[in-house]
Amino acid sequence: MSSIILLLVEDDNNLKNLLEMALQDEGFEVVLANSGKKAIAKLDADGAQFMGLITDIRLGTGPDGWAVGHRAREVFSGIPVVYMSGDSAHEWSANGVPESVMLQKPFVMGQLVTAITTLLNQASSATALVDAMRHDRNTKPKG
Repeated sequence: MSSIILLLVEDDNNLKNLLEMALQDEGFEVVLANSGKKAIAKLDADGAQFMGLITDIRLGTGPDGWAVGHRAREVFSGIPVVYMSGDSAHEWSANGVPESVMLQKPFVMGQLVTAITTLLNQASSATALVDAMRHDRNTKPKG
């Protein structure tokens, strides 16, 4: 079975390390970016490898987490997106991508794992449904 690779975007090194360890403990493979610019470069270089995105909103100079989430959805329309913020949760409905999750900092690591796992399961179910519908359409006798 192939690993589930997540792109984690966080500019606070201590928090980034904690998040990475919590996700790895749950069996996820984590690719790190410490800025919006680096995250977008990783998405543009090989976005297809990522099965989920977890991003802070405030990332210093350059693109913020909202921009990273939007770019991720341009690369892969169904990618699960989890936003994290200490001060920007109120902006989520206006700036976040549809069917994403916002975690208000501080949060417990279990909330992050539950959020990304739920989104991954929803994306997997939706993909399976679309594949089944395509299969049915392609196997029905032509009349």
